[in-house]
Amino acid sequence: MSASAPQLGVVAAGHPLSARAGADVLREGGNAVDAALGSMLASFACEPLLTGLGAGGYMLVVAPGADPVLLDFFVEAPGRGADPGLRAELVPISVSFGEAIQVFNIGAASVGSYGLPAGLCAASERFGRIPLEQLVAPAARLARDGVALNAQQAYVIEILGGIVTSTPEARALFAPGGSVAREGDVVRQPELAEALQRLGSEGPAPFYTGDIGAAIADWLGVHGGMLTRADLAAYAVVDRVPVRARYRGRDVLTNPPPSAGGILIARALGLLDSSPGRPSVERIVEVMEQTQRERTPDFLAGLDDPDFVRGFLDRELGQAVEAGEGGAGARQTGPLGSTTHIAVLDHEGWACSVTCSAGSCSGVIVPGTGVHLNNMLGEQDLNPLGFHRHPPGRRLPSMMAPTVVLRDGQAELVVGSAGSNRIRSAILQTIIRSIDDGMQAADAVQAPRVHYEDGVVYTEPGVETRALQAAGRTLSPFRERNLFFGGVQAAARDAAGVLTGGGDPRRGGAAIVVGAA
Repeated sequence: MSASAPQLGVVAAGHPLSARAGADVLREGGNAVDAALGSMLASFACEPLLTGLGAGGYMLVVAPGADPVLLDFFVEAPGRGADPGLRAELVPISVSFGEAIQVFNIGAASVGSYGLPAGLCAASERFGRIPLEQLVAPAARLARDGVALNAQQAYVIEILGGIVTSTPEARALFAPGGSVAREGDVVRQPELAEALQRLGSEGPAPFYTGDIGAAIADWLGVHGGMLTRADLAAYAVVDRVPVRARYRGRDVLTNPPPSAGGILIARALGLLDSSPGRPSVERIVEVMEQTQRERTPDFLAGLDDPDFVRGFLDRELGQAVEAGEGGAGARQTGPLGSTTHIAVLDHEGWACSVTCSAGSCSGVIVPGTGVHLNNMLGEQDLNPLGFHRHPPGRRLPSMMAPTVVLRDGQAELVVGSAGSNRIRSAILQTIIRSIDDGMQAADAVQAPRVHYEDGVVYTEPGVETRALQAAGRTLSPFRERNLFFGGVQAAARDAAGVLTGGGDPRRGGAAIVVGAA
């Protein structure tokens, strides 16, 4: 598209229908935040095990002429007024990643205080210009009419089959005929449609102090969960000042503590910026190794609980991940990262980067609410000191890092990723490809990636490995591009003002550039 062609904006999301919903909002006159919200709402129907009303997340908003802000609506530890003696046992579910097995813990005791309803409404009220009731309508229609599973979402349901068949309510949605839904099958969520409509007309109150929140807390209480009405009533979106790093004359804004992913990315960019010119793959791997090793008191300063986050980083960055030659047959014990990201830029200069996650889902869908709840209290990687150690009200740690790159104060790149501890390496390399290599967003997202972890360098096809081999690095090559390396969505503005987008094919992402009518 030429610089003279008028553009309204660009949306990149984890599913083509999620991206389309955001693009439609831009056409209707919405800004980047409106479009991101439209995509988020649609993703609940299109990516049902990655996100939803029972999940949590972060949104980075850069508005023209205003200070950037990070909205933290991630999952919070529950337990206000609960009796730990009545807590049910976590339910372990084995999930196969090819040759390896990982255990996820689900059930009522795995559920933390969700943040999506509060975050959606806060972002809409503060930054949006299209009424939320209007934004929810397309998503509610998708949930009611149903969405045919694409290959990527069918794969997620397949590997999480033990979770989606763990309760009658989950089975009714994802395995109605006795076996889990497959590619092409239509997943309909009529109760979610009703919940979305109520969100649009009534705001977050029903989910926190009203009947939906009460139903969820009471159901969990009967089944041994720790989430109480008091936890939901106390939940609030938190404003945070983004971490800021300099890279090649740009300002890179990303997720601050208590999340950990952003500070790792900022540190890596700072190290790379100390040397001019495009960093080699050997230098990128060196920096990945150094940031994994550097977890000093200064690095952890400002965290709510430095000891806990140190444990989180030790576990998250030290995951034993094995990938034999062969990609599809790879062994990986690191988590899938059941997360989705949305990136939006508009012609007025607004930028919005938002990452959401339900963990691997709890299997708990409270009847009559349409809310599939997270299992963050059962995710081993978020509980490195042991389960149920968080005090009530503490936000859980995360690697999620919605990011915006500014050039001369204007958003040049909006980026984020799914992929657990691969988030940091995926975002880092996308920034390098965009800025140092001058790639458009789609090419930067699709470019082959490396990931360093626990002494091993994992590589996708197309990565030049001779220098790594000469340096004595232990390599674990994949034969084809793989979702192990993250799921990046990116939106970019070049020097001429032309907008481009990239949806990660590793996770079924899509990007749409919206032209003026």
